Formats: sequence, C-alpha cells, structure tokens
Amino acid sequence: MMRTTLRNEIYPAGLLFLAILSVFFFVAYGTAMAQTPSPSKVGGVSPEEALRLGEKMYRQGILPSGKPMQATVKDDVPIDGTMFTCVSCHLRSGIGTKEGQVRTPPIDGTRLYAPVSKFRGVPMLDQPPETAPGDIVFRPAYTDKTLARVMETGLDPNDRQLNTIMPVYPLAEKDKEIMVYYLKNLSVGIEPGVNDTTLRFATIITEDVPKEDRESMLGPLQNFIDNFRVPKRMERTIKQVSHRKEGEARDLRTLALSVWELKGPPETWRPQLEEYYRKGPVFALLGGISTKDWGPIHRFCEELKIPAVFPVTDFPVISESDTYTLYLSKGLYQEGETAARYLHGRTELSKEAIVQVFRDEPAGLALSKAFQEKWVGLGHKAPAMLALKADEAISAEVWEKIDGIQKQAVVLLWLNARDFSDLGAQKEGAKPALVLASATLLGRQLHSLPEAARENVYMTYPYALPEESKGYHPPLSIPIQNDKLPVSQLDPALKMYALFQTISGPLSRLRSFIKRDYFIELIESTPDLATGSLIYPRLSFGQEQHYASKGCYVVQLTPGPKPVMVKRNEWVTH
Repeated sequence: MMRTTLRNEIYPAGLLFLAILSVFFFVAYGTAMAQTPSPSKVGGVSPEEALRLGEKMYRQGILPSGKPMQATVKDDVPIDGTMFTCVSCHLRSGIGTKEGQVRTPPIDGTRLYAPVSKFRGVPMLDQPPETAPGDIVFRPAYTDKTLARVMETGLDPNDRQLNTIMPVYPLAEKDKEIMVYYLKNLSVGIEPGVNDTTLRFATIITEDVPKEDRESMLGPLQNFIDNFRVPKRMERTIKQVSHRKEGEARDLRTLALSVWELKGPPETWRPQLEEYYRKGPVFALLGGISTKDWGPIHRFCEELKIPAVFPVTDFPVISESDTYTLYLSKGLYQEGETAARYLHGRTELSKEAIVQVFRDEPAGLALSKAFQEKWVGLGHKAPAMLALKADEAISAEVWEKIDGIQKQAVVLLWLNARDFSDLGAQKEGAKPALVLASATLLGRQLHSLPEAARENVYMTYPYALPEESKGYHPPLSIPIQNDKLPVSQLDPALKMYALFQTISGPLSRLRSFIKRDYFIELIESTPDLATGSLIYPRLSFGQEQHYASKGCYVVQLTPGPKPVMVKRNEWVTH
C-alpha cells in the first residue's frame, strides 16, 4: 500500500527569523482574507456555488459542466484530470505531501497569497529544475491573475517554469475563475471550535446505550481530554518556531469535551445535533456510542465537514466516497462480507445452496445485506432468505422451513445465542452442511453454544483472538488498571484506547495550521498499529481509507466444558 507522508517543515537556524515572520504574515493575511467581502458572482455563479464546484474540480477532477478536466504533464503528455486530481498530491487541506525526493508544496489560500522565502532541502514541484537543492528560492505572493496563469502554463509569479511533474490545466475563463476562487479560500479562516486557548470536541451518546457501556466509553475519553499533553520532544519543536518572545513559555491549547446526548429514534436526531452545534460549535467529534444506526450522525458530519473519529457502533455507514467519519471497522457489515469470502474460498461449499436466516431487525438486516452483496459480487447467485419477525422465536417449525428450502444447505444463522440451543439435537439428515454465525450477535454467550452444535458451527470473529493480546496491557490510568469497570464492559474502553493511540500524534502536530481536513490527513498518515489496540490485530490507515480494522477471522469452538476459539482462516482483509 502506497503511503503518503505529510510535510513537516524544518527551518534551519539561519532562516528561523523568516519562519517566525511568515507565521505573523500568515495569521494576519488569513484574517484579512476572511474579512474580505465575497463577490456577488464568480464564474457566473454565486460564491457558495463556486466553492462547491471548485471543490469538485480540486477533489474529483470534474468541471462545472460535468465533464472531466483535461491536463498535460511533462513533454505535453495528455492525461484525464480525474486520474491526476489536485487532491492526490496537495491533499484536501492543501498542505501538500512528500513522496520520495519530491515534496509537493502547500497551496492553501493563506500560503498561496503570501510571499515565500524558504529553505529548499529537496526538489519541489514549485522549484525549477535548474535550481540546486539547498538554494533559497524566493517567490512573491500569488494574485488571482498569476494563480490563473500558473494553472494553465506552469509559470510561477517569477516567470519560472514549475517542475514538469506538475500538470497544467487548460481551462475556460469561467472555470478558471471558479478554481482560483476555491484555492484562494482553501483552508482559510478559523475553524469552528478553535480559539487562542482551547480546542473543543464533542462526543455523542444516544439514550439507548446501557449505563455501563456509556461510562466505559466516556470515562477514558474524558480522562484523555483532561490529561492530554504534547510530548516533550514535540513541545521543544513547537517552541523553536513560536512567535513568543525569547524565554516566554509557549501557550499550548488545552482540550475541552462536550457531551451531546441524543434522545428518541434516529430520525429525530438531526434537529438535536443542529441545536447542540449552534450553541457550542466543535472542531471534531471523538468516540461516541450508540446501539442504533449511526447514519444520521454520519450525514450531519459529512454535510458540515466535521471530523468524527472512531464512534462505537455496529452500524457504520458503508461508503467509499464520504470523507469525514473514521470508523474502527465496518461493524456487522464486515462480518457478512467475511462469511461470503470464506465460503467463496471453500470450493466444496461454495456450490452448495446457501440459506440466510435472520430477524427483521437492524443487526440481521446488516449481516444479510453484506453477505448477499459480496456473494453476488463474487459471481454467485443470490442466496435463499428466511426473514423472521423481530420477536419470533426459533421453533421446530422454523427448522422445518429451513430444511424445506434445501436439504444439506449451508445456513447462515444471523441470530442470537439462545437460538442455537436445539441446533445439535436436529436429526442427522436434517442438519445443515455447515452453519455460519456472527460472534458479535452471539456476544458474551458465544462460549455457551451446546457442544453437540459446535462441530459444524463456524463464527465470524472481527477481533484479535485472546492469545494475540495475552499479556498486553494498555497504559490507561483509569479504568482498567484500577478495576473500576467490570470485565463485561471493557470493550468500549479498549476502543477508546485505540482512539487515543490514533489521535495523540495528530493532535500534537496541530500547531498554526489547525484545519479539520488536515486533522483527518494526519490520522490517515499515522503508522499502522499492530496488536496495540488489544481488541484488533491491526489498525491500518491510508489516504481516503476510513475503516481502520480491515479484517475478520472465522473461528470454531473446541469440545469440552471450557471451549476455546480456534481460527479456521487467517485474517481476511477487505
């Protein structure tokens, strides 16, 4: 997997004064730009529409007309703009990237419209080829006119040609005006929830969450917020580029947390979210917990561009295009996908009839939908379906229905542990060839499956096996080490520990450029966490990857009074 490294400027001692001066300029200029009145029309459309269309050009390479942007790179090689978008190198925030020996410079509005006097340690896309590494390159501030020109010709304000890796875009005048306006406003101004002293977050708890789960999520999260400190090594770096007087301590922002409690069914959450946000805007959402569909919260964050990191939910939104919510996994959907992949890999079973049995409730619907979509996508015909009412018990009649659909079928029982009590008592001829179940639905009763049923019952298991995390203890000052949580409530706390591991570094690197998109980009560039989260074998990230745990086991229980899980496949990665 190709990893993008975010830029992390290091200023030589001789240029420290220039760096400090530039901080003052960026802040002052950004404030001035934020106060500049918007034009009445941009490229023939309203400023709001211009920003929307400009974002589509920047992120997707799609013109306002709906056609792909066209571009050329070195030696006038034509390329489709959708294959070489601005965001792929400059990122959503405009902060830029570094790949190998080529560093892509920032193109956010503040820096574009400010002069650059900076040390060049490696070749950059805005550095002409004839300039030797290590030279000091001066570039005056861009104007609307010179920014439009550089996009079309590759000539910077000094009439120097950019590195030929940088594409040029022949745009119509109105499209050029829209793109210039978008870049001029990219990552400009102060984000909601940010002031000179505080970075404010929120977490969401819905009323359906049991008290114990609520406390096991909120306790560690509040503790993290209250005790977060920038690592000493990073604090020293921050002080080096501080605009404070020599000897004056750097005033690092403190973190604050609001708790947004949502009541009623999910369809009533949106007005509640809007009211909370109106009264107290936040920079991002951290954690959160619900037993219901996370969709309304996801859509709220997507529309307002609010980062939301690792909510505790079995029902995340499954999307390849949304940006602002980062999930620990795909939840129950991930288990349904794994079941399909597992059966597809067992050729002796993949040709058998498949029957899905589930209740007409969110968990059963999520699992059955995921299996069917992946199974059909792998080239198989759709499975037979037996949907039970939400409160319908498994009875002899239900088993007869299953047997009536297809004898010796592979049966996916997306049901609870209590439904498996008489599975082992079925007559030999009526037993399914194989049964697949969800460990999440079986819950803490997973080990209570009757021994007679274990021989042909397999379970999707989306967590690290006990032996993989044995002997590993997270350094939480509360609640695990102090035994303030019952063992049955550790999962939400451990998921919060995965959150802390993931965001501590990015929070430490949010300095003068405190932008929501940059926060997400920093998380996306976080090194993989192997076994460190205790409940997942690995959490991995990458640009535009928003499900951190990408795998799932298929396991069986051993015979005997104290069964243990034995994996029947390696970690199936999605």
